[in-house]
Amino acid sequence: MVASCISFVSLYGSFLRRSLTASGLCPQSVDVDAYTTIHYWGPKPQPASTVSPSSNGDHRKSSLVLIHGFGPHGVWQWRQQVSFLAPYFDVYVPDLVFFGESITKSSERSEIFQASAVGKMMEKVGVSKYSVVGTSYGGFVAYRMAEMWPERVEKVVIASSGVNMRPRDNQELIKRANVKKIDELMLPETAGQLRSLFRLAVINHVYMPDFFLNDFIDKLYSENRKEKLELLKGLVLGQHETPNISPLQQEVLIIWGDEDNIFLSDMAKELKEMLGKNASLEVIKKAAHVPQIEQAKTFNKILYNFLCDSS
Repeated sequence: MVASCISFVSLYGSFLRRSLTASGLCPQSVDVDAYTTIHYWGPKPQPASTVSPSSNGDHRKSSLVLIHGFGPHGVWQWRQQVSFLAPYFDVYVPDLVFFGESITKSSERSEIFQASAVGKMMEKVGVSKYSVVGTSYGGFVAYRMAEMWPERVEKVVIASSGVNMRPRDNQELIKRANVKKIDELMLPETAGQLRSLFRLAVINHVYMPDFFLNDFIDKLYSENRKEKLELLKGLVLGQHETPNISPLQQEVLIIWGDEDNIFLSDMAKELKEMLGKNASLEVIKKAAHVPQIEQAKTFNKILYNFLCDSS
């Protein structure tokens, strides 16, 4: 009876929101065009009279955008990074379209559309230069933002994100997960399917009862399921056996867990070569697909050093 009445996912979600509030962020929404609204956590808006006329709207800090992956929206994936980085950066954590409270009436579903929406969000809030960090699906979006706006995006971090994937990589992932279709893994509907995802995504496999996993699915995976399936099918990257990846103008840091079973570590090495001379790679030991959660201290140190290196 107790298990059916208490939502541990809702309780933890409340903790996450309090944590971001304690870091100086607050929830906000902005209409980026006539069809699309982006919800995000960001610095509290300042009265116009106190805003510096600098390119970032605040002369004291650089701006940083943290882009979440497929699954739980931003606050679930970046809490430890926000707590660590907020004293040094103006941190923005958007919900991608159809995640959290971000929504659109547009029929567009590609990662290019997601990148455009986040870029417009930053323009609307008055930030013209920023660095981007994207994990997993968010790495696809971060890559596209850097490609589309080299004059705006200063540095790029791609974490655990096979933007160089091929159709065969998807098929091999389906086999590793022991599922019939990729959406059974990325959009689990049952406790068993969610366990398959956790088995590949994290190293420490703590047993969780079905009621907890079902609560997780209900609160974080069920909403906008149809549209999220369309997002998976709408990816432009990953559709061809020869990846269409071009080097970026910006400095790029690739971060990977050495035991990632979603995107294998060989993909990280190949991606570094594809992105050219401006790219570097950091592999974090004892981490799988979410090193920002499993090895947060190491991840944060690597991230901070890269973002603050002026060389």
